[in-house]
Amino acid sequence: MDVIALIGRIVFTVVFLGATMGHLTSTDAMAGYAASKKLPQPKLAVQVSGAYVGVASVLLILGIWPDLAALAFVPFLALTAVLFHDFWKQDDPEARQMEQIQFSKDVSLAGGALGFFALYASDAHPGLNLVGPLF
Repeated sequence: MDVIALIGRIVFTVVFLGATMGHLTSTDAMAGYAASKKLPQPKLAVQVSGAYVGVASVLLILGIWPDLAALAFVPFLALTAVLFHDFWKQDDPEARQMEQIQFSKDVSLAGGALGFFALYASDAHPGLNLVGPLF
């Protein structure tokens, strides 16, 4: 089961590693979108959030405090869902549907992150970690 848990950690973080690359290589474009959502200091926010999910991803993959690493995704996903995928504010049906899909994705990923947190914070957590759970 340790190998399965490791594979799960890797697969879970794929979307975040892609987001990290986007945040750090397409900063100006993403900052424009963040600015349109009225986020203060959008360029800095894009850079910091990209680094944040990148670090959390690496920590989770390597199993360095995997419980804390998993939990770190939750606030990012909650804020992203509410601030950026506000489907309830969209008038265009197509835009509403797209934002609702993205909102649902973020909420689902937050649920997965909470699941990883519960798994790694438990006494019977899987192995293949460089550093055990913090909690």
